[in-house]
Amino acid sequence: MLLRSCWKSRHKTSCGPASCWFRPGLVALLFCIGQVPWSGAVMETTNVVQRDAEFDVTYNDTVTNENQTIYAFNHTISRNKTDGVRVSVDVLSKGFESPILFVVRQKQAVLSFQVPLILRGLYQRKYPYTHVGRTLCQPLTRAASETQYFFVDVSTLSSQGTNYQLRVSRVESFTLQTDRKFSFIASPSQPQYFKYVFPDGVDTVIVKVNSDMNFPCSVMSVQDIQCPVYDLDNNVAFIGMYQTMTKKGAITVQRKDYPSNSFYVVVVVKTEDEACGGPLRFYPLLPDELIDAGNRTKMLDVVVSPAINTEVYVMGMLFCLGIFLSFYLLTLLMACLENKKVKKKRDIFQIPADMSPAETASLLGKNGDGKTPVSPYEYGSFADNGSTLSSEAITESATSTDNNYGYMERSLDSVGRSRQESLSSVEEDDYDTLDDIDSDKNIVRTKKFLCVSDLARKDKRVLSKKYQIYFWNIATIAVFYALPVIQLVITYQTVVNVTGNQDICFYNFLCAHPLGALSAFNNILSNLGYVMLGLLFLLIVLKRDVAHKRALVRHELNALECGIPKHFGLFYAMGTALMMEGLLSACYHVCPNYTNFQFDTSFMYMIAGLCMLKLYQKRHPDINASAYTAYACLAAVIFFSVLGVVFGKGNLFFWIAFSVIHIVATLFLSIQLYYMGRWKMDSGVLRRIVYVVYTDCIRQCSGPMYIDRMVLLVMGNIVNWSLASYGLLERPNDFASYLLAIAICNLLLYFAFYIIMKLRSGERIQFLALVCILFTAVVWGLALYFFFQGLSTWQKTPAESREHNRDCILLSFFDDHDIWHFLSSIAMFGSFLVLLTMDDDLDTVQRDKIFVF
Repeated sequence: MLLRSCWKSRHKTSCGPASCWFRPGLVALLFCIGQVPWSGAVMETTNVVQRDAEFDVTYNDTVTNENQTIYAFNHTISRNKTDGVRVSVDVLSKGFESPILFVVRQKQAVLSFQVPLILRGLYQRKYPYTHVGRTLCQPLTRAASETQYFFVDVSTLSSQGTNYQLRVSRVESFTLQTDRKFSFIASPSQPQYFKYVFPDGVDTVIVKVNSDMNFPCSVMSVQDIQCPVYDLDNNVAFIGMYQTMTKKGAITVQRKDYPSNSFYVVVVVKTEDEACGGPLRFYPLLPDELIDAGNRTKMLDVVVSPAINTEVYVMGMLFCLGIFLSFYLLTLLMACLENKKVKKKRDIFQIPADMSPAETASLLGKNGDGKTPVSPYEYGSFADNGSTLSSEAITESATSTDNNYGYMERSLDSVGRSRQESLSSVEEDDYDTLDDIDSDKNIVRTKKFLCVSDLARKDKRVLSKKYQIYFWNIATIAVFYALPVIQLVITYQTVVNVTGNQDICFYNFLCAHPLGALSAFNNILSNLGYVMLGLLFLLIVLKRDVAHKRALVRHELNALECGIPKHFGLFYAMGTALMMEGLLSACYHVCPNYTNFQFDTSFMYMIAGLCMLKLYQKRHPDINASAYTAYACLAAVIFFSVLGVVFGKGNLFFWIAFSVIHIVATLFLSIQLYYMGRWKMDSGVLRRIVYVVYTDCIRQCSGPMYIDRMVLLVMGNIVNWSLASYGLLERPNDFASYLLAIAICNLLLYFAFYIIMKLRSGERIQFLALVCILFTAVVWGLALYFFFQGLSTWQKTPAESREHNRDCILLSFFDDHDIWHFLSSIAMFGSFLVLLTMDDDLDTVQRDKIFVF
């Protein structure tokens, strides 16, 4: 009855237009509730004082639990212009027992806050703020001009008088202008937000917020025009897009996402700096202790600029396609020139009409009886009647004084073989068998001077199938690896789009151009080069493979007995790996972060490993690792990469274990390479090691038998031991890149050794291979320059990563990292061409004249 009488008396009271507006409002209810006795207390009367108030006037007043003050304001709003309204409150009293509650009632919104404002940090730390400033939400109006009223209610439950200051002012620059910078100050208790309206003809803009101060840490947010606006540290992440920032922040906004064609730009200063990589204070001794946050004001400026239009997107895509299609055209042109050259050479050596049958048979590689002396599926072994050459004969061939570069070619009559094998399919169990020379392969492979013919004695069909498995295995791995990766990154992108959390992905936000659901389409498009050039390399390898098979069918001597044995399975695997690197790099750049960086590096390990295997296979075709062994080792590398991502960050025990495994694996591989695989890992290995050390180092001081191999392996061990020591001492956060650096260093070392030994052996590098080497070296240098620009890094916090963001530098569409993608794909393609062509000078040289190193 008491409440009902209060409502009746309230409605009967005559009032002005301002007071009549809030008759059924919250104040009457509070007034009546204030007269209800609680817990047996004596009923007290609360005086409600309402006054008309004006903008830009500071009101000093006192509030207790016995009085309540209502300030009534009115202002005119228009459809075409929006002026912000800001309420600033400062509590002057100290040691008050209860906070003051401020309630701002508008036509379509209610804003309430207490002073002192208590904001919480990590571990429930409490930070009080006695000076609070809030901007009122400005809902849209359909009328051309409208007068609106709003009221500020001030109340408290404190029995002691608390002094406060209240000031309501207009924000003249509330609506941001395109390409016009606006500076302002914000703090945790005084957040700021501004409105932006899309101009005609602009569908996408980029909002940039900058500051000269690293700290305090802040958050920028883009929210739709609706009330309430979430502008405090504890609720700014509730809606819209947001990201933490120190000095730089940028968010790309599209008109299609905002039906009102406008949005709010909200800037909030956080209560603590831990989210931005700053220091974290100690936990307070008392759970309810209030912590003085100190001065956390921050000077910032905001500017909204139009983003690129559709024409720039089209230009960027055409540029990307044009660069790599030009390589296809250049390859086609060179192929036509090569075919023309080959055709002219064939015309020159065409058989004359008056040539005798014996001469014709000799040119066609036949004996006098018309039989072909050499099978197209066998090469490298020059034994007669099924027996192999003795080690002495091979040694004499390798150490012959007549071994300068103009090698003396043997006649076909001296290369006869009696071994004729059927063309039936070769079983997989026969891939690594060498039954006909098993009795003396230990002698052959451990000679001081080896030739390619010594290590190219197995049946070509066996080796061809063995190396084709590299391609089919990597194709299978690619399918099973790529599908879940694609699914995962799509999920990442969906989470970013739904939650609006821009801290999940480490983009270069100043040059991140969205397309559809993708946030950074340009970073994905720039990976097209890996796929296109990988496919082009496969086509080039296919052409060489077909030409070689045709030469075998024609029983050409150069294809049968000359040059480095042609096995293309590893080349096919390398081209497939390059294509997969492009696909997985694109997947990584859908949402680049710490957890999925391994997608970007997995096939880099594959490429480095396959290149080293191909270099080794060139001179060691019979004893190169099988596909199963190679991929098992690469799987172990990727396994350690995952462990490093999960456990390696600052974990000393992990780094000790990895360094030990790294060094042991290096020693094991060194022994395997030094002895050409002719040693056994069994119970007697330690006894044999002691015996070798005693006989070669203690009993007599003898040098290494294979000096060239020893030099390579000593250098390799120095490099790998140094890298292991660096990892153990420094423990880098980016373990995947550390592993990749190990692989690249070993590949470069082996490649440099191969080139030096090739020149030292009297061989030469043809013009095409030399051009590829020089071109690739220059492109790698340029690519690494752009790679080390470091536009973002997930080794730091998202806010710190954004400090490295830069604007686009190419066609207003591509940034430095995109150029790295362009150049590195070209450089990898060039590196593959170097491996493919570097031994073309040996195509007319007999294999017993080609040294092994």
